[in-house]
Amino acid sequence: MNTVTKPPSASAADQRYRVMVVDDSAVIRGFFRRALESDPAIEVVASVGNGRYAIDTLGRTDVDVVVLDIEMPVMDGMAALPGLLAVDPSVKIIMASTLTLANAEISLRALARGAADYIPKPTTTSEIHSAGHFHHELLEKVKALGRARRGLATDPAPASRGRAAPAAKAPAVRQPIVLHAPSLVPPSVLAIGSSTGGPQALLKVIGALGDFSLPILITQHMPATFTGILAEHIAKASGRPAREGADGVAVQPGHVYVAPGDFHMTVEAGSRAPVIRLNQGPPENFCRPSVDPMLRSMATVYGARLLTLILTGMGHDGLDGCRSVVAAGGTLVAQDEASSVVWGMPGTVATAGLCSAVLPLESIAQHVRRLSGRGGA
Repeated sequence: MNTVTKPPSASAADQRYRVMVVDDSAVIRGFFRRALESDPAIEVVASVGNGRYAIDTLGRTDVDVVVLDIEMPVMDGMAALPGLLAVDPSVKIIMASTLTLANAEISLRALARGAADYIPKPTTTSEIHSAGHFHHELLEKVKALGRARRGLATDPAPASRGRAAPAAKAPAVRQPIVLHAPSLVPPSVLAIGSSTGGPQALLKVIGALGDFSLPILITQHMPATFTGILAEHIAKASGRPAREGADGVAVQPGHVYVAPGDFHMTVEAGSRAPVIRLNQGPPENFCRPSVDPMLRSMATVYGARLLTLILTGMGHDGLDGCRSVVAAGGTLVAQDEASSVVWGMPGTVATAGLCSAVLPLESIAQHVRRLSGRGGA
């Protein structure tokens, strides 16, 4: 059964992020509704069973975020995606799918076509009824994207359970950005951290680097099924070898290494070249892989020759590691707010005064080439 909530008063609408859930399973729709409405900052205003209903509903209902299933009858998620964006180009869409290779590939294609993020659907009864990691990830993604759609500060103080959420139309308060001097020595390696919106940002930056010969290590917040496919997409976009990092592999010039899902990727000194290490230590910032352990280890190994990029993403993963990079003499560059899907990760390092530059996405590759001595204005 499809449901649409009657639009609330203006004051109530200002208080909560408005979500539409699209899934052909009534059980899953109910699960998403319960999970989402456990947070007082979120209201599910519509729940429909296929993409056609979703497009029709969006035309008459104010929605901030759509949670969109991939596999549905009548009209599936990929077919509905362009229709939803045609109705409201500013709506934020999270693709929801089970963790299969086919769905991971489809999810990455959906990101290229305008979806903002993705989330793996629970597949077992215990997952459906659990209030653990999935609930946290879902709530944080919806709120981060809701804030981005409304043009709000990325990480306001969270509302306490049972209390009203912060007024959604309060003006964003931005800290001034103070730049930090870059390293005086050229880099010998590039590290990149990213999350929400990261796959497409990565493809654009790495694809535009040209004959860039430094090794590139990436931590992108993704589940295990996705990271191998992301590496394949990077290889196609850049024409350079790209793979998931593997324990004990030496870091080679011109190669790209993506932290595999559910593993932290770090680097340690080797007899001839630095070596990648993987571990399943505790999540940091609710993430595994996490950007922080990668950057802390690389700062120790590479020191002032480490160049780091923090691209679009929610939360503040990477802040601690970036402090280590700068303390070791390395250079940090962040994506700017206007070009970020969510200015959480890059915003925290930019406002912390750690960056030598804060740039739009289209300018980052040229800046990296200039810092590495490969040309550029």
